[in-house]
Amino acid sequence: MTTYSKMRTIECVASVALAIVGKRFATAAEKALASPSKDAELVHAVRNEIANGGDPLGDAFIAARDAEERREVGAVYTPKAMIDAMLGWAFSNGVPERVVDPGCGSGRFAVAAGNLWPDARIVAIDTDPLATLMTKAALAVHQMTDRADVLQASYIEADIPAIRGRTFFIGNPPYVRHHGLGSAQKEWLNSTARSMGVKASGLSGLHIYFFIRTLELAKSGDLGVFVTSSEWLDVNYGQALRQLLAGALGGESVHMVDPSALPFDDTMTTASITCFRPGMASGGIRFHRVRSSKDLGDLRKGKLISPEEARSAPKWSSAGAPMIIRAKNEIELGEIARVSRGQVTGNNAAWIDGEHSKLVPDRFKVPCITKAKELIEAGRLLGDVASLKRLIDLPVNLGELTPAERKAIQPFLNWCKREGVPGGYVARHRKAWHAISLYEPAPILCTYMARRAPVFVRNSIGARHINIAHGIYPRQQMSEADLMDLVRRLNECVRVEAGRTYAGGLTKFEPKEIERIVIPAMSEAA
Repeated sequence: MTTYSKMRTIECVASVALAIVGKRFATAAEKALASPSKDAELVHAVRNEIANGGDPLGDAFIAARDAEERREVGAVYTPKAMIDAMLGWAFSNGVPERVVDPGCGSGRFAVAAGNLWPDARIVAIDTDPLATLMTKAALAVHQMTDRADVLQASYIEADIPAIRGRTFFIGNPPYVRHHGLGSAQKEWLNSTARSMGVKASGLSGLHIYFFIRTLELAKSGDLGVFVTSSEWLDVNYGQALRQLLAGALGGESVHMVDPSALPFDDTMTTASITCFRPGMASGGIRFHRVRSSKDLGDLRKGKLISPEEARSAPKWSSAGAPMIIRAKNEIELGEIARVSRGQVTGNNAAWIDGEHSKLVPDRFKVPCITKAKELIEAGRLLGDVASLKRLIDLPVNLGELTPAERKAIQPFLNWCKREGVPGGYVARHRKAWHAISLYEPAPILCTYMARRAPVFVRNSIGARHINIAHGIYPRQQMSEADLMDLVRRLNECVRVEAGRTYAGGLTKFEPKEIERIVIPAMSEAA
């Protein structure tokens, strides 16, 4: 049995870490987590495993604290292959006076950096007192306590004084999405980014804050290498970071791990490593793709893209890939059609017809696509209305209903109120909470999220669709033959690489990405 498997609870992890650190080196917050461990044999085993390069405390932390709890603070621990590649790149660039690990977790980067540069000062930062306690324990075993500062603080607020020598910023920023960030943090991001000449989005994840804070702290000659989720490469909120990497952040390379690889244990997320030199103008960015973190190797690899190309690229996940040159007889879908995401109901369980709505008159029940599977199984033509579920579509003004209809829908409305449907965000922002106000039927429907390219289907029955699909609306009226031909061309021409790939290989196409699909022009379609 491994040592970490014996540490079955967070309290046990904290107790062992505290026993290694010693009370006089622990903060009040760290001491409050546990009393010193009385299991001397376990403490000794943990010490030995740490000394031999293991991380039993971090492994036990991951096993003992469930994924939901770790997700709240963005605790995603980095595998050794990634740490080795990142530190290898940093090592090839000289010797730092100080190494800053701004999201230290159990101290994996801090310890590895301390061993690599025996004279460097180590600064490790984390908001979680258990993380800082585990880091102190690991540093203590490796006899680095005298040259390490472990701070329980937010990186954007931590006191990190300027020094004359070089600082290397190395680590894995917490994977916290914008929903978990407060208004004060978002205001800091907005104002700091603005001072750097870029506009930041309130939808930015915490990792973007870490890049911007590093640029704020760093001076010319410093160096940074972070591993983050890959979403910022393509999404709109990543635009500020992409602009900075192509400019003042001095982006040097981006290494993308195949999304299907799931590089982090017990965490469904993607991974990209970004190497940068804050304060130095970028001479171009190298883009490199690998199948897994074990294939990273030398982070000086990749296809070089000029700063100008990087700044103008709408997405970076395909940067460095062979360019697709549009032929003269080709067009983008957006030139002949607009694409709209499906209707948001706010509560599909309430608005999709079922036992709770059986008394609602049939004229208020509209055939609707409610699952992507319905489009995939339809082939290229959706022609069977009987197989579809119905969506409740009530008018804004219930006064338009006959007395009999009003009486029939009242049990449904009462059920919705008991279930709290009127209080939902979407319902509260509608003209009337009970009226979805469905969009017009889209002549062509398409899936947009799967582990495959989108499927395009002619909607010959005028079915409505909720937000599991996109609707395609031609800008000019088309004949039935032209609509079916457009469906054929879209299915033949779409490439899965044109979308945004998430953890596990799941690919998502936003409406604008669907509009950018290149197809043969109508005159060339025969």
